[in-house]
Amino acid sequence: MDLRDDARALSGELVRLRRALHRIPETGLELPRTQEAVLAALDGLPLEVTTGAGLSSVTAVLRGAGSGPVVLLRGDMDALPVAERLALDFAADNGRMHACGHDLHTSMLTGAARLLSAHRDRLAGDVVFMFQPGEEGYDGARHMLAEGVLEAAGRRPVAAYALHVLSAGQPSGVFGARGGPMMSASNVLRVTVRGVGGHGSMPHRAKDPVQAACAMVTALQAWITRSFDVFDPVILSVGTFHAGTQQNVIPESAVFEATVRSFSDAAQARVKDGTVEVCRGVAAAHEVAVDAEFVETYPVTVNDGAEAEFVAHTVREALGEERFAARRNPLPASEDFSRVLDEVPGVMMMLGAPPAGADPERSANNHSPLAEFDDAVLADGAAVYAELAVRRLAKG
Repeated sequence: MDLRDDARALSGELVRLRRALHRIPETGLELPRTQEAVLAALDGLPLEVTTGAGLSSVTAVLRGAGSGPVVLLRGDMDALPVAERLALDFAADNGRMHACGHDLHTSMLTGAARLLSAHRDRLAGDVVFMFQPGEEGYDGARHMLAEGVLEAAGRRPVAAYALHVLSAGQPSGVFGARGGPMMSASNVLRVTVRGVGGHGSMPHRAKDPVQAACAMVTALQAWITRSFDVFDPVILSVGTFHAGTQQNVIPESAVFEATVRSFSDAAQARVKDGTVEVCRGVAAAHEVAVDAEFVETYPVTVNDGAEAEFVAHTVREALGEERFAARRNPLPASEDFSRVLDEVPGVMMMLGAPPAGADPERSANNHSPLAEFDDAVLADGAAVYAELAVRRLAKG
């Protein structure tokens, strides 16, 4: 079977679906219009389709001709609360945007479902298609796992694959992956400092929470640079800082939040306890009270080594040697597909998709209101999904 040629024949259909999804971006776990569009795209295929009970997920099982194993393919469907600034005739106008390219993922996965359905008699086992909402901070993968997506075919998958498009940093049409850590863990540090308010002209009669909170921010940065191996790094970036109502009033409290990224379980465990202790130590030195909470959101995304080699070989053989580039380093972004890979060996791939003719190093990044993606990658993305399923099932 030539899945690439079949995928090219579907290209126009995939572009139309992607653009239709781009016009109706939805966020979070409830994506009714997106779910409806996916169900319509799958209608008529020989699939066992179920929808989520607590979220707008879609799970579809394709039964192959053989009694072999199960492979899972995942595509996320949700958008971001970003107001689009692209002058496209299919741009969204509802204050939300598919700024991370999930509309491409969804379209490619429906394409893979069509390709594999057309060749189901040559499948050595079954395929689970996991259409997931809530990747952008809502932990949709965890919800789908709890609702039994790994048991959808009656037995657990032997491998799981997902891909993510990049609007910058990687040439269009080039796939990339690595064995081991592929994407960072994501955590949130929330800190509230409580002091004693007073007049700005008499700080000695107050306990200034702003000064203490600022000291915590700098102390956290210094602690990280002097406590962690540069080859097993930790990233801490303060994204919000709020205090006060007027320039001459020392407030009673100050609040800040930071994102914390790590790439190993050891670093994760150490940064979890250490950040809280640093804040407590600084608070004691400033004679203020502090509530510091470290919230773990997504774990490290770890690609299975053997599966990563299999993905590289498959892409190179199916599309050409130049279409796969091994990644030397993991990405500091995070993914809840990590939860699937904690249960099933598999791979998260990256696929370059900057606009045609654009310099990948100068294109707007994912999550930007100007992030733009090349529809030309849709057919090959669908073909790679399908090739991975066919070849992995054949391996047994």
